[in-house]
Amino acid sequence: MNFVLPLQFTAAARELDLADWSAKLASMSKRSAPFAYVDLFAGIGGFHAMLEHAGGRCVYVSEIDREARNTYLHNWVDHLPEAERPIINTDITIDTPEDAPVNVPAHDVLAAGFPCQPFSKSGFQRGMDEARGTLFWNIARILEERKPSIVLLENVRNLAGPRHRHEWDVIIQTLREIGYRVSSTPSVFSPHFLPPSLGGTPQVRDRVFILGTYVGPARAMAETDVAPTVVRGPVQGWNVQNWDTDWILDDDTSIPGVEKYRLTADETEWINVWDDLVQRMWSARGVRLPGFPLWADSWIPERGLDPMELDALPQWKSDILVKNARFYDDHRDIIGSWKKANPAFASFPASRRKLEWQAQDTASLWDTVMHFRPSGIRAKAPTYLPALVAITQTSIIGSRRRRLTPHEAARLQGFGRDFSFGGQRDQASYKQVGNGVAVGAAWHVFRTHVERDASDLPSRLVRAVLSASVRPTGNALAEAALIHEEELTAPLSGTLAG
Repeated sequence: MNFVLPLQFTAAARELDLADWSAKLASMSKRSAPFAYVDLFAGIGGFHAMLEHAGGRCVYVSEIDREARNTYLHNWVDHLPEAERPIINTDITIDTPEDAPVNVPAHDVLAAGFPCQPFSKSGFQRGMDEARGTLFWNIARILEERKPSIVLLENVRNLAGPRHRHEWDVIIQTLREIGYRVSSTPSVFSPHFLPPSLGGTPQVRDRVFILGTYVGPARAMAETDVAPTVVRGPVQGWNVQNWDTDWILDDDTSIPGVEKYRLTADETEWINVWDDLVQRMWSARGVRLPGFPLWADSWIPERGLDPMELDALPQWKSDILVKNARFYDDHRDIIGSWKKANPAFASFPASRRKLEWQAQDTASLWDTVMHFRPSGIRAKAPTYLPALVAITQTSIIGSRRRRLTPHEAARLQGFGRDFSFGGQRDQASYKQVGNGVAVGAAWHVFRTHVERDASDLPSRLVRAVLSASVRPTGNALAEAALIHEEELTAPLSGTLAG
C-alpha cells in the first residue's frame, strides 16, 4: 500500500496518520535500519540507490512526475513488504503547510534534487522569508521541524554561478538559520572524476552539492569558515582519458527491439560521407580534422571574404568563417576531390553539412561518439560522454552504429543492470535519466561529508556509511572497467613497493 494523503484530510487527521506511521517506524529493528531518510524531488531514485547501499531505510518519497514516480516505485518500492514501504507523496507543497505541522516522518538524512527557482529580492529580508514561494522553502520547512542530522541537496552547476548568486546566498543563509553548518563554497563534482572502483561512470556531469550537518543555529551561524566537502577534480589520481564508453554498453543481442536504436539510411550516409573526408585528410596530410566547427557552405578562399561583412558579425562567427576559409585554402585539393566523390553531400540538410571534430586522434568518425545537433554533427572521442540532460540529442555510439539505449543511459548514471523502466516509452525514460542524480558522484560527496563530520553525527549513521562499500554502483560498469583500472595501478603499486 502506498500512502498519499488526500487534500481533504483535516490537519488533525493528517497528524494522526503521521503519528501512526511514526509509531510503525519506531517498531522497526534498528539493526535493519541504522538510519532513516527522505527522498524529495526523487526522480527515479539516484539518492535512494546510494542511501540504500549504506543500509538506510527510506521513509518518505516525494515526486510530482507520474511516470518518474512509477519508475521509482517499480525499482525501489513495489518489491518491499508493506510494513517497509515509504510514504509516497505526489506534491511536496501539500505536506509542508505554512500554518500546520509538516506531514513528513522523522528522519536522519534529507536528500533532495530540487529545481532552481528565482527568489525574491526585498533588499531587507533574508533566509526563509526570501525563499517563500519556492520549492526550496518547502524543503526548509521540513528541516525546520524535523532537524535531520544531514541535509544533502543537488542542483545544476549554474546554481552557484553569478546569475544565481542571490539564490545561493539565500539557501546558505536559510540553512544556517535553521541550524545547519554549511560551506559558502559550492561542492561541484562529476562522476567521471571517480575511478570505476569508487563508483565513477564515463559521464561529464558537473553538479552542485550542498551538504549540511545539524549543529544548532548558534554554532551554524558562528562556524561559517567551512571548506567545501569535495574539490572538483579527479580522485586518487584517476586519469579521465582512461574511460571507455564500451563499459556501460549492453551487448546488442541482449537489447529488446535493438533495431529501433539503429541509425537510419540517411544518418548512415551523413556519417559515411564525412568519414570519407576524415580518411582523406589522414591519408593525404597525416593530420586529423581541426577542432573548430567546419561549415562546408562557407568553404571559400580567404580572399573572398568581405572585411566589412565580417566586422558586422559577432566575433565568434567571424572567427569561424575565417578559419573555414583558411582550411579551404590549405586543403582545396582534398575538399574538391571529396565533394566530387560525394555529390549527395550538397543535398544534405544544412545542419548536416557542418561538423565539429572533438575526437582528437581518433582514426574514424565511426570510432567516435556523435551527437546530431541543430548546430551540426559533433564527434567526440569514445572515452566519456557529455552530460545526459532531459531534452537533448541522444548519444550515437559510432562503433555500434546506433543510439545509446535508456538502459545504457541509466548505467551511465550509476544504476545497476537490473534497473528497469518497466516498459514505458523511451522518451520518458531518457527524460528521467537526464533529470536524475549520478549515484556514484552523490555517494562520494555524501560519504566524504559523513567522514569529515563524524563527530557531530549519530554513530549508527556514521558506522553504516563508512562500513559500506566505496563503490555504490554495483554492476553498472562492465567488469572490464575494474580490470583495466587494476592494470593501470599495478605498475604504480609495484614502484611504491620497491
